[in-house]
This record gives sequence, C-alpha cells and structure tokens, in this order.
Amino acid sequence: MARPRVGVAVLTMGTRPVELRALLDAVARQDEPAARIVVVGNGTGTLPELPEGVIGVELPENRGVSGGRNVAIETLRDCGDVDVLVDLDDDGLLVDTDVFRRLADLYEGDPALGVVSFRIADETGETQRRHVPRLGAKDPMRGGEVTTFLGGGHGLSMAMLDEIGGWPEDFFFTHEETDMAWRALDAGWKVIYEPALLLQHPKTSPARHAVYHRMTARNRVWLAKRNLPALLVPVYLGVWTLLTLARSRSLPGLASWFAGFVEGVRRSGGPRRPMRWSTVRHMTRLGRPPVI
Repeated sequence: MARPRVGVAVLTMGTRPVELRALLDAVARQDEPAARIVVVGNGTGTLPELPEGVIGVELPENRGVSGGRNVAIETLRDCGDVDVLVDLDDDGLLVDTDVFRRLADLYEGDPALGVVSFRIADETGETQRRHVPRLGAKDPMRGGEVTTFLGGGHGLSMAMLDEIGGWPEDFFFTHEETDMAWRALDAGWKVIYEPALLLQHPKTSPARHAVYHRMTARNRVWLAKRNLPALLVPVYLGVWTLLTLARSRSLPGLASWFAGFVEGVRRSGGPRRPMRWSTVRHMTRLGRPPVI
C-alpha cells in the first residue's frame, strides 16, 4: 500500500492552553510530519491562538469525548488526505520525534491494522496498571494484539472508520474505546498495543470526574446491549456488578453507579449490532473474552 498519511486530532475544553501548545509543538517536531492537524474546542467558545496550519473547530457546547472526536473525524475526512487518524489528549506530550514515522510503518506493513494503542506513562516513566490493555498484565512493555485500547493516545485507520463508523455519540465519555475496539474486531480489523509509541501524560484517576460512576455504569450496560450476543449480556453485566460491589469503597459512588446502571437499562445507547460468536472466540484467544 502507499505510505499512509497521518492526521492528528486534539480535543480540548480550553482549560490547558500551556499543555496544548506544548503538545502541538511536539507534533510539529515529528520527523515525519502530519498531513493535517485539527484542534476541536469542546464547548470552549474561542480557542487559543493555534500554530499556523492547524485547523481549529469551535463547538458551542461540550459534546463529550465521543461527540468531539466524531467532529474531528469528519473534519479530517473532508480534507481528503488522511489515512491514519491520531487522537491525542490535550495534556499529553510526545517525547520522541519518530512516533508518526513508526506508526506509518505499522500501517504500511499491515492493511488489516485498524487500531494502534500507544503506551501512556507519566513524567517518571511509570505506566498505571489501568493503562495496560490486558487482563492481569503488569508489564507495560509487552506489545501485541489486544481487545481494547487507550483513549489518551492511539491511531485509527480511516478505512476502518469508514466501515464501522465513528465513536458512540451517546456515551459522552468512558468505554467508548472498548465499543470501537469490539466493532473493529468483529469487522476483521486488528487492534494492537505498541509500547514503543509513547505518550507522556500526568498520572490521573478517571474518578476525578463528578459523573464518572454514573457514566461508567450506564455505558457498560450500553456496551453490552449494543455489541454482545444476547446470551452474554447478563453474564457481562453480572460480572461487572459483582466486581463493582467488591471494589467499591464509597457509598455515594456506589449509589451513583447503580443509578447509571438503571439509566443504561432504561435508555438506548444506540443501535444493536451483536458481534459474531467467532469474534467472541477470537477475543477469548487474545486473553479477554467479552464477559469481563
């Protein structure tokens, strides 16, 4: 295949102008330049001044991670010269200058490659356990095929997005990466974790967001309802209910989680397209059956 052209998308709420500029400067230092760069202001009003050539899109309201990144997809698709979309968190930083070249090499060598997950580490080089996309895996330097990917830094094949669609708009945030990964795997695309591609990112907890507990429960229900064979839906939700009860240390957080669970049951999270049983077997062979 021809050399893949990389486009970059950064979603921002306008609260990290210094970090955003540092990230864009790091993008500009890549030894294989991006074909296009777009910054989406998610309900920011006016974006800060952007470097020359960077496309700015200002949304009047916050559409969440899913909605904002869908706008970025459409913007880069309209440009017509991007084959691989790279999503980067606005408080992340590309330390190495060869990230896009290495990424293009991966896609050039494998037409079936759909998603490439970057390694995320803080300024000390530590990778949080939740950022290793495998069950029971503690070694962040072990790459290979996986069944989900990291939202902070990743590459997406535009051909894959044309086939499976974009981010699940109603999710807003949490579990949108798993939803996309499952749809990609069911369509025959590969999802890999490549630790050589590093995004430096401050150590954080997803629970810092006030609506985290509600949305994580709601979106797990939607994830199951949208993607799993009917027999696996109660198994998946039962396993995660038990895990939540075992792990929870906060009664208000637990109450919010159950409120989100009920919301997910009562409301639709988008069209249902259950994966094939062959996809379930494939995910099981990769070490993570879609019941946990």
